[in-house]
Amino acid sequence: MKEGKRHTIKVFIVDDSKLVSDRLIVMISELPGIEVVGQAKNAQEAIDSIQKLKPGVVILDIRMPEGNGFDVLEKIKKDKSDTLVIMLTNYPYPQYRKRCMELGADFFFDKSSEFNKVIEVLKESIQESKAQANSKRK
Repeated sequence: MKEGKRHTIKVFIVDDSKLVSDRLIVMISELPGIEVVGQAKNAQEAIDSIQKLKPGVVILDIRMPEGNGFDVLEKIKKDKSDTLVIMLTNYPYPQYRKRCMELGADFFFDKSSEFNKVIEVLKESIQESKAQANSKRK
């Protein structure tokens, strides 16, 4: 992808389910201007990779080995608060939603019924990114 002319939104996926990660990658790869730059299956791997890759968007599960999504979310927001964080979980409990929003999550979706909302958010993000790039050129 050419730098300068075309802005690409970098997405990082954190989920211990290969099925979920693979489905997200397929869906995201169909979106122009958005690139999956990595993925992690546990909290520490996620934190290390996110700090190194500095993605614009992180899609984050709550339950995973060696930690949880709350820890990862808290670290992301402490390190780089402009990263868009989409929580995508099989545990859409009100107390989890509340905690994620308090920690700075931008979105909180239920994997079983709101999976496609992730793609909607990414499409909106690329439109906003293009609009910002166009306004800077003027």
